[in-house]
Amino acid sequence: MTGSQLAKNGEEKTDYTIPQGWDDYSQDDHEIWRLLFERQARVLKGRVINEFLEGLGALKIDLSGIPDFRRLSDILDGATGWQVVAVPGLVPDDIFFEHLANRRFPASNFIRTRDQLEYIEAPDVFHDVFGHVPLLMNEVFANYLQAYGQGGLRALGRNCLHQLARLYWYTVEFGLIETSDGIRIYGSGIVSSEAESKFSLESDSPNRIAFDLERVMRTNYRIDDFQQSYFVIPNFEALFEATLQDFGPIYDRLESASDIAPDAILPVDRVINIGTQSHEAG
Repeated sequence: MTGSQLAKNGEEKTDYTIPQGWDDYSQDDHEIWRLLFERQARVLKGRVINEFLEGLGALKIDLSGIPDFRRLSDILDGATGWQVVAVPGLVPDDIFFEHLANRRFPASNFIRTRDQLEYIEAPDVFHDVFGHVPLLMNEVFANYLQAYGQGGLRALGRNCLHQLARLYWYTVEFGLIETSDGIRIYGSGIVSSEAESKFSLESDSPNRIAFDLERVMRTNYRIDDFQQSYFVIPNFEALFEATLQDFGPIYDRLESASDIAPDAILPVDRVINIGTQSHEAG
């Protein structure tokens, strides 16, 4: 069901979608987009996964300004069956999961101000569209995001959403991936941040740990600073397959498992040394 209402248990509830209001953006709004886009396009060279760049190109997300969600949705629907729907900001968990499970990506329709170019607390249209939407053109990643939403709906009512949130945080938002060219970025929180794009790959400070589902779901994270640990997946197929399993037994095991600090290294962890990676100047 699309539109402003979704049915659940015979009752209707708002899905928080609103018109994007593309015609209402000012020239300064579009200029802020251009500033952010130009900066990230420069810094991501040699750092981001190729599939992200391919998605940008296919969707024609560029310097011309804030994209129209209707145009993005038309392209996405033909490629992977996804749509982009506008929301005023963060939405409740059940609404968020419902959208993802039905291949709708909820994106904020507002853009940050000039004094927020370096950091914005709540995700804006640049973070959501530039950071998230290009990988929805990749069929495997698009399937993973839908499976995550479906898993979230199944998890409602259990005391485990904080563990599921960690999976999203350490993959969709702050994930790294192994490629034949070395470790690359795919998480939107990194992709949309100039400083963290460099820090995540080049700083000696953070841990870079091979992805393990239960390890990720036990690990706390920082929301007020760069990440102290990043989890590195081998490929999108492995991430998708991990999400298809029955999470019920995992939640049962995690009930008695202690949380792990964001900066901790466990004896069983495979820590990945990125060594010396070459990146184009940015």
